Amino acid sequence: MTNLAVIGAGISGLTSIKSCLDEGLEPTCFESSHDIGGLWRFKEEPEPGRANIYFSVILNSSKERMAFSDFPPPAELPNNMHHSEVLQYLRLYAQAFNLLQHIYFQTTVTAVSKGPDPAVEGQWVVETEGRDGQRQTHVFDAVMVCTGHFTKPHLPLQDFPGIETFEGRYFHTWEYCNAEGLQRKRVVVIGVGGSGGDIAVDISRVAEKVYLSSRSGAWVVSRVGQGGIPVDMLGNSRMDMMLQKFFPSWSVRTAEKKLNDVFDHRLYGLKPDHR
Repeated sequence: MTNLAVIGAGISGLTSIKSCLDEGLEPTCFESSHDIGGLWRFKEEPEPGRANIYFSVILNSSKERMAFSDFPPPAELPNNMHHSEVLQYLRLYAQAFNLLQHIYFQTTVTAVSKGPDPAVEGQWVVETEGRDGQRQTHVFDAVMVCTGHFTKPHLPLQDFPGIETFEGRYFHTWEYCNAEGLQRKRVVVIGVGGSGGDIAVDISRVAEKVYLSSRSGAWVVSRVGQGGIPVDMLGNSRMDMMLQKFFPSWSVRTAEKKLNDVFDHRLYGLKPDHR
């Protein structure tokens, strides 16, 4: 039987374990922390080398769009789930398909290399270290890397002249947990992506003033669409798809008009150059 190593027990790691089992393969998952969830496991204090989320995170995607095709979320969960509900959903998924028995927790993969025997194609040597410091070497037929890409914050301080003499506090969103400590402060949030918009709103509830800085603007889209339907569930009919295919410019102009009906992006200085 083909045996595989799965590195990481976050959302991709869990689905990889299940997919291997569905195909009759033998997966072994190594998770460096004590629990599943990866990005969606909230941590009170950021842990170096791990993805981090802030306390107020709510999914931009609706549960209908982000759900596993073979395991719908419970009906009582909201359309856009809080991070704690996403983790609850992942726990239910892991339990339903008996995935936990294939996971070694608090086991860090320290090295992955090709097998030493050239005659045996496709074999990989995986070195691990357990919580007790014990090192082990394993041989697998394949390796699936599911470690995510939100583990290292990018903080280009060289682009901010004078930052070395700035007496205030500065940090990356990776470090942000909640607005504690920012009461009555003047804060600038740089970037108007999902995290920038979320955090600016979160801080605005306690700060004296919040500025949201955007280099190129953005189209701001609500999670809730017309009639209360999740916005990512609109425009997905076969008719909609046909119109987008044959009349793309008209479709784009229609979408922009609807967004500007909510608020005029140009008036708020947010209209981007891209359509």
